[in-house]
Amino acid sequence: MDAEWPQGYKTGRRPMITVLDKMIAKDLLVTLFSVWTVLVVIIVSRKFINVLDLAIKGQVANETLLTILGLKTIVVSVNFLPAALFMTVLMVLGRMYRDQEMSAVSSAGGGSATIYRAVFLLVFPLALLAVGLALYVSPWAAATMEQIIHKDGENADIRGIAAGRFSEYSQGDLVFYVESITADKTMHKVFVQNRQNGIPGIINAESARMKDLPDGRFVVFEQGRRTQGQPGELNFIVEEFVEYAVRLEDKISEVTYPKEAVTSDFLWHSTVKRDIAELQRRYSIPVGILLLSFLAVPLAQVSPRGGVYGNVLAGFLIYFIYGNLGSVNQSWVIRGAIVPWLGLLWVNVLLFLTGTFLLARIYGWKWLILKLKKKVVG
Repeated sequence: MDAEWPQGYKTGRRPMITVLDKMIAKDLLVTLFSVWTVLVVIIVSRKFINVLDLAIKGQVANETLLTILGLKTIVVSVNFLPAALFMTVLMVLGRMYRDQEMSAVSSAGGGSATIYRAVFLLVFPLALLAVGLALYVSPWAAATMEQIIHKDGENADIRGIAAGRFSEYSQGDLVFYVESITADKTMHKVFVQNRQNGIPGIINAESARMKDLPDGRFVVFEQGRRTQGQPGELNFIVEEFVEYAVRLEDKISEVTYPKEAVTSDFLWHSTVKRDIAELQRRYSIPVGILLLSFLAVPLAQVSPRGGVYGNVLAGFLIYFIYGNLGSVNQSWVIRGAIVPWLGLLWVNVLLFLTGTFLLARIYGWKWLILKLKKKVVG
């Protein structure tokens, strides 16, 4: 005897977010955090070596290193979010296939639409978040980092002095040697070789300290002797002093921003091809999140004996090709080899067609066409 269920029984009682959706989304979120962290730490560590080199040379203040590290982390995190999410979907769904959890989902009537709904429960919010991060947060972080490095570069003289070694600044025009430095940053037994108006000079002092005055920043020497003159000549100036101050010259120059630090509003109104290519690169981050997640669902399907990370290697290869095509596309747009609107489309369309091909390979073209017709008619 057939039960007479009320019309719309199944759809009326089906929750918008099921237990399976929550389980997959939670697993994706936890794995994404781990993968994202590993990628960011590796990339930031490599890129931060250049900043540490500047700090050793005295071009960057030690006090700003953590700030620069945080800003560099923001930029790298945004750029590698699509890659981290792509690997995350492959790993999580691949594990579900290996553990035969997908067989249980299929036996309960769940198909590809069920998996896509659970995956995009996390992917859609991340894509929306990535729009703001790529267009506004990442350029702000890159611009702020350049401003800090530039400001530190203007005040680079005398920074990085260490007790017991010679420190060279201003391309050799200023050489410092300090025997010891106390906790209050007072330098003791100071030797300085400098050049003023092309004339070399030597200063020996018992102590010295940095002092900010209304006229600028000075190095104030105490209890010492100053000798100035050209070697080989007799007109030397030798004088002893109780206190002698040397003003540090201000290095004033404009900040040169890289293309990653230019605001998106400026790029939007620009007609320069390089600016157009950079704006397209920023838009490719949220678009890449959506398309790579779409492709990862059929790519993650492996046999139960295929291993935990069955198709991760294929995923690396696909992302490598996708990333390189994006770089080639940027160079073509900059050189004018293709029109800008085509540069925005062709790489993403190719990625979408790849995902569609993988879906058809698994379920068949007839199934895919029927699904599309059902969506269009429905």
